[in-house]
Amino acid sequence: MRTWGPLTAVCLSTFMLLLDVTIAVVALPDMARALDGSLGDLQWVMDGYALALAALLLGLGAAADVLGRRRVHVVGVVVFAVASLLCGL
Repeated sequence: MRTWGPLTAVCLSTFMLLLDVTIAVVALPDMARALDGSLGDLQWVMDGYALALAALLLGLGAAADVLGRRRVHVVGVVVFAVASLLCGL
């Protein structure tokens, strides 16, 4: 179990990330209709999402070096799950 635990955690976290990106992509047509946005506007939405994600990954990678990988990973998964639940409600 010692070998499979970290692999399972990383796979589940990657799945959550891909699910989040898929939800953002699926929501783009509704955003365009509701906000009367063009294709260029939608590209800016996805670029902003990617930029925010990259900045968080860099910052949290440095935090993981200081605070510990497991602690930062667990906190990140919990924050992501709570934020997703709140957005869904």
